[in-house]
Amino acid sequence: MARVTLKQVRKAYGHDVALEPLDLSIEDGEFVSVLGPSGSGKSTMLKLVAGIEEVSGGRIYFDDREVTQTPPERRDVAMVFQSYALYPTMTVFDNIAFPLRLRKLSKTEITRRVEEVAELLGIPHLLKRRPRQLSGGERQRTAVGRAMVRNPKVFLFDEPLSNLDAHLRSGMRQELKHLHRVLGATFIYVTHDQDDALDMGQRIAVLAGGQLQQFAGSAQLYEEPANRFVASFVGHPPMNLIDGTLQRAGGELTFRAGALALPLGGRAAGATADGEVVLGLRPEALTVAGEREGRPAGIVEGTSALGYQRLYATVRVGTTALIARIPEGVQPPEIGAQVALEVDPSRAHLFSAEDGRPLLENRPPLAKVAGRSAAGEQ
Repeated sequence: MARVTLKQVRKAYGHDVALEPLDLSIEDGEFVSVLGPSGSGKSTMLKLVAGIEEVSGGRIYFDDREVTQTPPERRDVAMVFQSYALYPTMTVFDNIAFPLRLRKLSKTEITRRVEEVAELLGIPHLLKRRPRQLSGGERQRTAVGRAMVRNPKVFLFDEPLSNLDAHLRSGMRQELKHLHRVLGATFIYVTHDQDDALDMGQRIAVLAGGQLQQFAGSAQLYEEPANRFVASFVGHPPMNLIDGTLQRAGGELTFRAGALALPLGGRAAGATADGEVVLGLRPEALTVAGEREGRPAGIVEGTSALGYQRLYATVRVGTTALIARIPEGVQPPEIGAQVALEVDPSRAHLFSAEDGRPLLENRPPLAKVAGRSAAGEQ
C-alpha cells in the first residue's frame, strides 16, 4: 500500500494548460474520489499518477519515494478504464491472468491468483467465457480482477462505471467499497458523477478548470462548500443560487432579490451593504409551508419525487424559481397553487458575485421568506 503525494504537479500541452499546479496528499489505504466536469483535469491527474503522461512541472511521491520520472510498469499501480479494455479473443481467465504472464509467473501461481480474485469478485463461473458473452457488470468485474491480480499498491479508476445502467452502478459501487475494505489498498477514483464520488470516496477532490476547488469529506462538501462552483456542482437537487444584494440596517444583514427578502443577521466577511452577492440555499433549507395570511410567497410550477418520501416543489417567487422540500406526510401542492416558503437561515450560504468565495460567517434561527406572488407583482 502507498501514500500518494502530489506537489505542485502541473500539465500543459503547449500553451494549453490542462492542470494547474496541484498539491494533494492521499493517505495510505484511503479511497479518494476525484470529481469534476469534462475538461476539469481529473483524468489528466490520474494519468500523471499512473505515469502514462509526463508532468510539465512538480513532483509525485509514493510514500517517500519519488516516482515523477519512474515508468508506469515500475510504479506498482493498476488502472481500470471506462472501456474495460478486455481482449475479445481471450477468456475471462486469460484476461485476468494476462499481467501475471507478462511477469512470467508459474502456471500454478497464476491459476491460484486468478481463482482467488474470481472468487472474491463472484465470477468463478465465468472464467471460461469470452467478453462478448458477458454483461456490462461482468465485464467490469473482469477488468477489476485484472487489476487486482497484480496486488498493486495503488488502484486507479478512470470512470469505470459510466457505461453501466443506474441499477448496476449502484451495485458496483457497493462492490468497490467492499473490495477496498478487503484489500486495504489506496484507491483513486475519477468520475464526473457526484453519486459515485460521494458514495464511495472517504474524501473527494473537486476539480474545475484544471484547479483544485476543495478536498474534503462528502458532508463538508455539501454543508460547507468552499466556493460557488462547489456549491452548484455538488448536490441533487442542486443548490438554489440567487443573484441579489446585501443590505444592512441596524446591524442586521438582509439579502434582497426582487420579491425576495431574507434576514441573515450576523456578519458577512468581505461583503458590504448594497454589494452584489449570490445567496445559496439547499432545497432542504427551504420548506413548502402552505398559504399564510397576506400575500403568498410564490406559485408552484411543478413537483418531483426523488426516492422514498423525498418530495420537492419548484416555486416561483417573482422572477426567481426555487426548489423547496415538501415535508414528509404533506400532500404535494397543485401546480399553480400559492404557497409560502419557510427558510432556515442557519443553512444559508452567501458567495461573492465577483469570485465566488464564501462570505457568510454566522447564521440565525428559522425565518420565513418575505415576498410577493407573481400575481401580486403584476
